[in-house]
Amino acid sequence: MSPQNSTQDPLWVKALVLSLVAAFLVLVLILPLVSVFAEALRRGIDPALEAIANPDALAAIKLTLLTAAIAVPFNIVFGVCAAWAVAKHDFAGKSLLISLIDLPFSVSPVVAGLIYVLIFGAHGWFGSWLIDHDIRIIFAVPGIILATIFVTFPFVARELIPLMQEQGVDEEEAAVSLGANGLTAFFRVTTPNIRWGLLYGVLLCNARAMGEFGAVSVVSGHIRGLTNTMPLHVEILYNEYDFVGAFSVAALLCLLSILTLVLKGILEVLQPQVGARGH
Repeated sequence: MSPQNSTQDPLWVKALVLSLVAAFLVLVLILPLVSVFAEALRRGIDPALEAIANPDALAAIKLTLLTAAIAVPFNIVFGVCAAWAVAKHDFAGKSLLISLIDLPFSVSPVVAGLIYVLIFGAHGWFGSWLIDHDIRIIFAVPGIILATIFVTFPFVARELIPLMQEQGVDEEEAAVSLGANGLTAFFRVTTPNIRWGLLYGVLLCNARAMGEFGAVSVVSGHIRGLTNTMPLHVEILYNEYDFVGAFSVAALLCLLSILTLVLKGILEVLQPQVGARGH
């Protein structure tokens, strides 16, 4: 359906398309979301708050926030550097770098977790050395952070690469010709031009970091109160038939996701073209 004749479609066609879209959103998105909150509050708000205030739940919340607080800044640095290299420079292996950036999009998160087990596990490549030096990565917080970084590192880079490519290098070259060094040109010229795309990428990266399950599940060991993030804690409570507890923590995750969407919407209002670059 071309844009030119879309407004000329019969009213029943428009109504049918909108109805299908609405039905899909209600069945696949809205009803499941509402059911999470309904199940969490099935016995009232006090049991839901108690489930969130449980020491194991609080430990899972803290670990989730800690993981995101470390993974997101790392990916900001990597994403900016990778986007700068791809968009502003020509070098051998550029296509390979772009393919590697996209790798977590095509690799199952479970496989990503197994990769780190193969490298840092007790029988992995560095397992013996790590055991000899009493360093724990797998079934510990460092492994969770590494796995989260792996699955989230494309988001910032992928937001910035097309933006930087569209802007070109003319402004930076002009700044350098006027006597600015590389860092000055980056912070005074490049950074203001990419700030909205960077913020958008950070939101996406943070949302994925807090909600990651597959890779973290493999490397965490599911040690209650120590290596369980919020998604893992939800799984454990659900398997123990503690539905109120599971859905209460899940509802908190949903609230964090909704907050991310609100911030995303604010960014789109402030800078409409940012939304056009979203995934």
